[in-house]
Amino acid sequence: MPPSRNVVVTGGGTGIGLATTQLLTERGWQVTAAGLEREEGFPQAARFVEVDVTDVAALAHLLEEVQELGGLVTCAGTIQYSREWDAAVFEKVMAVNVTGVLTSCAAARDALQRGNGSVVNIASMWSWFGNPVAPAYGTSKGAVAALTRSLAVAWGGTGIRVNAVAPGWVETRISEGARSDPARRARIDARIPIGRWAATVEIARVVAFLLSEDASYVHGAIVPVDGGYLAA
Repeated sequence: MPPSRNVVVTGGGTGIGLATTQLLTERGWQVTAAGLEREEGFPQAARFVEVDVTDVAALAHLLEEVQELGGLVTCAGTIQYSREWDAAVFEKVMAVNVTGVLTSCAAARDALQRGNGSVVNIASMWSWFGNPVAPAYGTSKGAVAALTRSLAVAWGGTGIRVNAVAPGWVETRISEGARSDPARRARIDARIPIGRWAATVEIARVVAFLLSEDASYVHGAIVPVDGGYLAA
C-alpha cells in the first residue's frame, strides 16, 4: 500500500523545515508545519500550527488528530552557542532537540503505522564532531543519531521506516554568524570539497527522498548531506 500523503514537519516554518514544507507541498503532500515561527515564503497550501515541541500535551493532541501519516519530519531545534555551557541552558536545548524528537515520534507512531509512513529526523555534522561553542547542540545531534538508530530497531516490525539526514554547513539564519565572519568562513569553505555551502532546499530534497517509496529499503540510516565535509 502506498504511503499516505499527509506529513507533519516540526519546525516547518523556518530554515530547513520551511524548505521541506515548501518542497513537499510542491510535490503534492498535505503538509502540516508545527512550530513557533513562520518565515516569509510559507506556502499558502500548507497548514501552520503553533506548537512548542516541549509541550507534550499540545504535541500529542496535534499528532493524534491526524488519522494517517505518510511522514513525520522533525526539524524543530534550537542552538544557544556559548550559553550552552550553563547546565540550565544545556537542559533546555536537549529538551527541544532530543526529547522533542522522541515525543514527536511516539505521538505519531499509530498514525504513521496506519499511513504506511516513515520518519526523517534532522541530525547534523555535529553528530560526529565536538562543538566548542555549542556543546548542547552537538550533544543533542549525536543523541538524535543514536535515537534514530534505536527507533529503527524498535520499530522494525511495524512497517515504519526511521532515518535521519545530517546536514553540513547550510545557509540558514542560525549559521549567519559563521557566514559573516570572513576568517571563519574561509576556513570552512576550504574544507568543503564541493566548494560551497548548501541551500536549504538541497537538504529538503534528501528528506523527500527518504520519505518516498524510492527509499523503501533505507532504514536506520544517518545520511550526511554536507558536500563532502565529513570526508575531508
